[in-house]
Amino acid sequence: MGKRKSRGFLTYTGVIAADRKTKQLCKRLHPHQIAVIDHPDVDEMAARSLLEAGTRVIVNLAPFMTGQYPAEGARLLLGAGVALFEAESDSAQPIPTAWEAWDGQDAAIRDGRLELRREAQWEMALPLREVRMDVVVSKWAEAQSRLDDTLSLFIDNTLLYAQKEKDLFLKPLHATPLKTPLEKKHVVVVVRGKHYREDLQTLSSYIREYDPVLIGVDGGADALLQSGYKPDLIVGDMDSISDKALQCGAEIVVHAYVDGTAPGKARVERLGMAHHVLPAPGTSEDVAMLLAYENQAELIVTIGAHTNMIDFLEKGRKGMASTLLVRTKIGPRLIDAKGVSQLYQPSGSWKLWGWCLAAMLLPVTAALMVNPIARHAAQMLWTQWRTWAF
Repeated sequence: MGKRKSRGFLTYTGVIAADRKTKQLCKRLHPHQIAVIDHPDVDEMAARSLLEAGTRVIVNLAPFMTGQYPAEGARLLLGAGVALFEAESDSAQPIPTAWEAWDGQDAAIRDGRLELRREAQWEMALPLREVRMDVVVSKWAEAQSRLDDTLSLFIDNTLLYAQKEKDLFLKPLHATPLKTPLEKKHVVVVVRGKHYREDLQTLSSYIREYDPVLIGVDGGADALLQSGYKPDLIVGDMDSISDKALQCGAEIVVHAYVDGTAPGKARVERLGMAHHVLPAPGTSEDVAMLLAYENQAELIVTIGAHTNMIDFLEKGRKGMASTLLVRTKIGPRLIDAKGVSQLYQPSGSWKLWGWCLAAMLLPVTAALMVNPIARHAAQMLWTQWRTWAF
């Protein structure tokens, strides 16, 4: 991707990478491409994935921040120097429904327009407005001011669906003959949520000492592999996991809808991987925790799991009924390690190093005082030093 000044505006040129699912786009996005997404209220995890892909220009067909809740993505991207543009559509110039067909086409952003190269000519595809930090900060403050109202609606939605779905969660899961032993084991359920890398690093000593069963929830399996661990079990609908993770040798459980429909099943079968299909309500991370619980795991530790209103709003969910019911059911066997790396970060201390040095020198000094030969040698060195010094 190139950029140059043109009549007072920055012009960006490059090949478009377009996808309705941001997480799918990030898997194939290259730094020289112009990313085109349709993602209202870009969340922190999506922003970090875009940054990891190295993108420098993003066109969003939806607002980066609507003001409904304080999404962090736009601030994070702008702070990293990424150029952000939003579609400025109206009835006269609507957003094309087949915009995904732009994928792979040469494009340019100039004079407030997205232009596509058609043969030897440039054609306008969409009017744009540049996203500025001051506007994002203003919308973020607006979202903060209405957070109580948002929370009220979120709680109402959660309780409504909890009432409707409670019978589904009171019943045991569909019997799944797992080969991975979970009974009386510690289990770590890894979700690719906020701070998952740091939390995995913080818990490395625990993982090394207790050797827990490692369950990756969709992309959580990739997170484990990236951190040097091999997942024992993979649970999910298989929409955000890599082929490499699916083929790592872990036992696979495809999460299906209650009616048995399993969109992820076709992908696993295409790769020729043995798997179980588990129809269950709720999210895949809920299912992973229930699976460990019903197989008599002694302790269930979650990393990166979605636990609060902002987490769920970022995932496009207006409530967290299933998570509330699952966590209530599991009770004291569950420990949430999300954000544990932020709790305490040790810093270097000269005082601490001084005490460590003193502790190391103490036994050496004692040995010199007790051993007559060593004591005589020390006296000779002291005498010699005094001769040189004076």
